[in-house]
Amino acid sequence: MPRLRTVVAVTGAALLVRRALRRRIEASPLWPMPALDPPASGQPRSRTLRLLVASHRTVADGVVQLRLEGRGLPRWEPGAHLDVTLPSGLVRQYSLCGDPADTSSYTIAARLVADGRGGSREVHERIVPGTELEVRGPRNRFPLVGAESYVFVAGGIGITPILPMVRAVPDGVPWRLLYCGRTRGSMPFLAEFAGDDRATVVAADEDGRPDLDALAVPAGAAVYCCGPQGLTAAMEKRFPAVRTERFAPSAEVGGDHAFELELRRSGRTLTVPADSSVLAAVRTELPDTPYSCAQGFCGTCRQRVLEGAVEHRDELLTDTERADSMLICVSRARSGRLVLDL
Repeated sequence: MPRLRTVVAVTGAALLVRRALRRRIEASPLWPMPALDPPASGQPRSRTLRLLVASHRTVADGVVQLRLEGRGLPRWEPGAHLDVTLPSGLVRQYSLCGDPADTSSYTIAARLVADGRGGSREVHERIVPGTELEVRGPRNRFPLVGAESYVFVAGGIGITPILPMVRAVPDGVPWRLLYCGRTRGSMPFLAEFAGDDRATVVAADEDGRPDLDALAVPAGAAVYCCGPQGLTAAMEKRFPAVRTERFAPSAEVGGDHAFELELRRSGRTLTVPADSSVLAAVRTELPDTPYSCAQGFCGTCRQRVLEGAVEHRDELLTDTERADSMLICVSRARSGRLVLDL
């Protein structure tokens, strides 16, 4: 009997040691060496949610509104957006335009871009009530700050992040809205401002810009603008302190040049031509390198930078994140060489 107890005890101890070793090896396959940091590429920036499209309706010419339902959804602040993975796998960003206090659904809106890359057409034509969508977020790079007063400028679908901002302005704090569009029929949520003399609706020119000469900005006012590139560029020129949200990456800085790119993990060195993105050059060598928006918004193509100075052209990464990583779809080398952890 004592011998049996000894055998049982030894067997039990061996099982415990085996489980402990398995957990340690799973944490670091190269144990006893320290675990390597995982590559930054494709790492989710926030938790993934699976939401059901509860409604899909037209709210203006070429604009549809989607209500996405879920349970216990994270709260959000005005200016926030979602990263939406479409059925095709494309990732697109849409501003939240519903009620921030609603934890059972999110509301977004999308304009059809006839000459776009297919994302907006997919939202308009392939997504129907009952479709399940994967989203990440909410994330906010366009927050509403406290101020003595506010001036909002929206162009077309650019009203989507502005709408919850206007609703959130505290009682007694003055605000003005300049809302422009090609036609009234193409401007969603106009009914929200019917009869409100704080909102001015005007026509835009072919570049999406209204006449800004009459736009008065009081001292101490916070100025917000969302709309097409022509509008945001005009606002930034006239009001340097304006806070903007763009539909596309900002204009590139300076001329592009060719540079050497080392892929450290793969042991490869290649040249990125002046007329090519880092992403395109990398995918000629590593065709499975992930990407999605190709505009510096979604973060799918984020890679860790081991050496070299980066000219960041994205609209996503924080200053801290830019210290050691880049979005290779839009950003480039400042000098003649970069080394990536790829």
